[in-house]
Amino acid sequence: MPGDAGWFLGGHGHGPSALPQMLRFRLFLPQPFGFVMNVIHAWHLPLLLATGFVAGFVDSIAGGGGLITLPVILSLGIPPRVALGTNKLQATFGSGSAAWHYARAGLISFHEVRRTFIFALLGAAAGTILVQHTDTLLLKKFIPIILLAVAIYLLLKPEMGQVARSPRMPPWAFDLLFGLGLGFYDGFIGPGTGTFWTMAFILMSGFTLTRATAATKMVNLASNISSLILFLARGEVVIAAGLAMGAGQWLGARAGARVVVRRGFHLIRPIFLSVVILLVLKLLWEAFGAR
Repeated sequence: MPGDAGWFLGGHGHGPSALPQMLRFRLFLPQPFGFVMNVIHAWHLPLLLATGFVAGFVDSIAGGGGLITLPVILSLGIPPRVALGTNKLQATFGSGSAAWHYARAGLISFHEVRRTFIFALLGAAAGTILVQHTDTLLLKKFIPIILLAVAIYLLLKPEMGQVARSPRMPPWAFDLLFGLGLGFYDGFIGPGTGTFWTMAFILMSGFTLTRATAATKMVNLASNISSLILFLARGEVVIAAGLAMGAGQWLGARAGARVVVRRGFHLIRPIFLSVVILLVLKLLWEAFGAR
């Protein structure tokens, strides 16, 4: 059916009796010059759900969920650009779930970060558009060095984020600078965005680590939504995979947020530091080691 978008069930030339063995989800998404088709086997769905749960749990506490989800999505044979769009879909569920549960627990409210949210939305849209026309290789080599500096700083400042402090920037300046800047970075390249947001909220806004974690999920949601809309417009999302993993993300983020609310700083810090170090190692390998 040309011009339609939807899910189709069936095998390749097999009758209805073969469906239990050959069940597949065929996703067609409209694109300017045709269609993108991806086939998701039924056995992929529980794998994606479980992966999403683990990633959602970890990401709601310390970020870095993409370290878990993106390799799994790519392992299904999905092209890299479509994998990025699919990853944005499932990540939107995770950040939305974490933000919702942190807000319900009283750690943060949308009103407090509304301007940051809007600027992050705009910045991510600009970054997602620009990355289509830019070589990011050089930037990717600098990011792990910056994250390594963050990890060293955290090791040298074990008390950082344990208590709230006075803001070092006016709220409007923080919203404009970091909302646009980190929103743009998330749309443009992405790795470590959650880490940078958490550090910004602690160092510039005086938040505790627990509250900074909650605020980070709010603004992550903005950049995820913005980038996802553009990926959807280009047809670069596998909906079946994204929704399956997104369901796991929602549940995992809910569980992680509840643990954060109960345990706070002493739980977040070691997990946050571990995620930063793992992210540094991954990015260093991709930038300098992989051939």
